[in-house]
Amino acid sequence: MANLPYYEQKDIENIKKLRQMMKELPPFCVEFFRGIEPRTSSRTRIAYAYDLSVFFNFLKKENPFFRDLERENVYLAYLNQITVSDLEEYMEYLKYRFNESSQEITNKERGIMRKIASLKSFYNYFFRTEQLTTNPAALVQLPKLHEKEIIRLDIDEVALFLDEVEQGENLTAKQKSFHNRTKIRDLALLTLLLGTGIRVSECVGLDINDVDFKNGGIHIHRKGGKEVTIYFGIEVEEALQNYLDERFGIDAEPGSENALFLSLQRKRISVRSVENLVKKYAKIVTPLKKITPHKLRSTYGTNLYRETGDIYLVADVLGHADVNTTKKHYAALEDERRRSARNAVRLREKDE
Repeated sequence: MANLPYYEQKDIENIKKLRQMMKELPPFCVEFFRGIEPRTSSRTRIAYAYDLSVFFNFLKKENPFFRDLERENVYLAYLNQITVSDLEEYMEYLKYRFNESSQEITNKERGIMRKIASLKSFYNYFFRTEQLTTNPAALVQLPKLHEKEIIRLDIDEVALFLDEVEQGENLTAKQKSFHNRTKIRDLALLTLLLGTGIRVSECVGLDINDVDFKNGGIHIHRKGGKEVTIYFGIEVEEALQNYLDERFGIDAEPGSENALFLSLQRKRISVRSVENLVKKYAKIVTPLKKITPHKLRSTYGTNLYRETGDIYLVADVLGHADVNTTKKHYAALEDERRRSARNAVRLREKDE
């Protein structure tokens, strides 16, 4: 398994995790996951498994019919008894609940919407295959979503952010001791995120041979398995070249020999480590903004759109399957461009 590409290793890990999760669900759920497997990623199926476990836990806690039934005794036909009212009660339950470890969990509208969307897919599958005679999930109205403010770094904040990564002047004494050992790697990694807009999962999955300096691009695996080349500019190239000079001198741990970005333990860097890295530097530069790797992606998308004005190019580079997703994220910029164009067309020449 160690010789497999990173994305294939993660897929196998996800499949193993999914199999464990399915053991905690009613037996008929296995058929659902088998049915959706050809058109979903392993990560999506894990999210579905988690959402379904929340739903069946709700039924056992709150529904008198299911309360005394063990997991293996919950049959698919029983779901025909679930009504729209039951699912609306479930939506209310999702707002505030306790998990199996008695931890308090809250869901806002987007979290509730995702769980109901999972349930809709579940019901649709069994209704379409004529194994359920009712489909109350199709009748449930999803919560109204309020548009979230797009948080990103401003142009001057990007410069300050990279300056801090390079120099580490405002880090604590303990952070500075680590900074001296990782600053070249950190600068390359964060410059790459800001200069290409790739996802953090795509970044940590990069191997050394995925970098093509001849053509100025990186070879990545998008969500859904699509392979693409994303091109980078001079600043990214310089940062990567400097890091690779250092990287080739590191003897990586078994299984991480090909990984581009390594942790201090000489293993492939994790998504969590990159998230902590971004948080550490962003907290110094812009303490009031909650900056994550995804916000660096939004920063790149914003800058690319401002420079090109081409929403289709932004959608393509960011890997959005639907340009409407991109338009939704950059609606404010669209309006800004429309406003700036109001005097671009002259109807009559004014006398001097």
